[in-house]
Amino acid sequence: MVSSPSALAKSVAHAGSALARHWPAPCAVCGSWVAGGLCTACQTRFIPPRLRCRCCGLGLTAPAEVCGSCLRQPPPMARTQVALDYAFPWDRLITAFKFGQRPELAGVLAPLLAGSLRASAATRPDVVLPVPLAPARLRERGYNQAWELARRVARALDCPAWPTGLQRWRDTAAQTRLDAAERQANLRDAFLPDPTLPQRLAGRHVALVDDVMTTGATVSAAAELLHRCGVAEVSVWVLARTPRPAEELPSG
Repeated sequence: MVSSPSALAKSVAHAGSALARHWPAPCAVCGSWVAGGLCTACQTRFIPPRLRCRCCGLGLTAPAEVCGSCLRQPPPMARTQVALDYAFPWDRLITAFKFGQRPELAGVLAPLLAGSLRASAATRPDVVLPVPLAPARLRERGYNQAWELARRVARALDCPAWPTGLQRWRDTAAQTRLDAAERQANLRDAFLPDPTLPQRLAGRHVALVDDVMTTGATVSAAAELLHRCGVAEVSVWVLARTPRPAEELPSG
């Protein structure tokens, strides 16, 4: 018997991802029947090859390792791996996954991030951590979408994952309503490490997983805290990156 909303969400997510892997179902984008939840045609059409800054994951217009902004002010993460742009049709799928009580969509979306990491030959971290939700938001939603992605990607890449390595001890205003400066202020001292984290991860390489990266304020705040705890290197793995307004994106 399922005893809590969180346990129910985990049960549904596990069952949904198992079915998606082994049974034909409508593609989450176009509706054509396919095993795995996403057809190859939609992935090819809506995830075009893209040059990205190694540090922040934003798109680049010319070949380069690092964008001008990151050269001027290096972020606390050594590398940001991005699977796709936060744009049609992924934005509606991620919204449903995050806000629409659809944790089973992690089984469709996580392989996109895992595949992106395999293609990049990213260095295997010592541990994978999800960006945490505040307790009140976690109780309301019943699951942390970052953990639903992180645990699947970690399993696919044979990496250990730690769901509670970082905790968000206070509720913060919704980041979508704030500009870049307000986001940074909003997240100041919002995260706490597990008491054993400095001992367990000092000198190690940690990968932080989140669903969407917009200004980078959230992952930067978490990465800075990890460095203060003695972590040697922080990578960020995100499913989707909000592009610059001027960037041209594939339309439907």
